[in-house]
Amino acid sequence: MSPIRLMIVDDHPVVRDGIRGMLAGDSDLDVVGEASDGAEALALVDSLRPDVILMDLRMPRLGGAAAIRALATRGTEARVLVLTTYDTDRDVVPALEAGATGYLLKDAPRDELVRAIHAAARGESVLAPSVATRLVTQLRSPEHEALSDRELEVLRLIAQGETNAGAAARLFISQATVKTHLVHIYTKLDVNDRAAAVATAYHRGLLEPRDRR
Repeated sequence: MSPIRLMIVDDHPVVRDGIRGMLAGDSDLDVVGEASDGAEALALVDSLRPDVILMDLRMPRLGGAAAIRALATRGTEARVLVLTTYDTDRDVVPALEAGATGYLLKDAPRDELVRAIHAAARGESVLAPSVATRLVTQLRSPEHEALSDRELEVLRLIAQGETNAGAAARLFISQATVKTHLVHIYTKLDVNDRAAAVATAYHRGLLEPRDRR
């Protein structure tokens, strides 16, 4: 049986070298190439023809989730195994929804990584324990609490780049009221800042591209 052809996508050369070194000597695995971000991965995948792509998520130019989505759109047959440091909802959910076959963290032992690669090559889903627990908890939890009409108005203005003062002026309310609405928005969207709130709102379909300025 031919070895599994691997492609490593990570913006840190040290990480790529570490993964390659970790897998060296395994006759069942063949690292056929590397890429420093999603854009480079898309440019190389057709020529490298990997069976499995080890994909980081947070990278310059084109991140992992967007790259996975683009690969799926192109009909690329390679399976994508996410290998990242992050296991938050904002990382896990978009990656899996984009079409990732599995999701592992970079602290996974070598044996676990090798098993996951073989499973991914077979089309089987593999999830890090913390990721599996997070997804189960999310499925068991109540639906996300809906934003009120006023909270959506505030969020649209924030997405357009308005400051608290600007949003207050446009809505004829006080800055303190805007801050209160933002606190409620953060809680309902399970985020900690304005950028994350806007990104999550777009992801959930609460905002549309026309809401941008």
